[in-house]
Amino acid sequence: MGKVIAKNVVDRKSGYLYYVDGKGNVCEAKMARGGRKKKAAKRKTAKRATGRKATRKRR
Repeated sequence: MGKVIAKNVVDRKSGYLYYVDGKGNVCEAKMARGGRKKKAAKRKTAKRATGRKATRKRR
């Protein structure tokens, strides 16, 4: 586990991941699923069968 050497040094943006690379630089990468709030999902109504299916004639 790493240790914290300084706090509040970088102005962080929501939706981004911050890390220290091999050279010691602080890097910023956009997260795949962060930073945005989800919209309310619309519910789809399923079509109901009319009760009786039409039958095809077989030869």
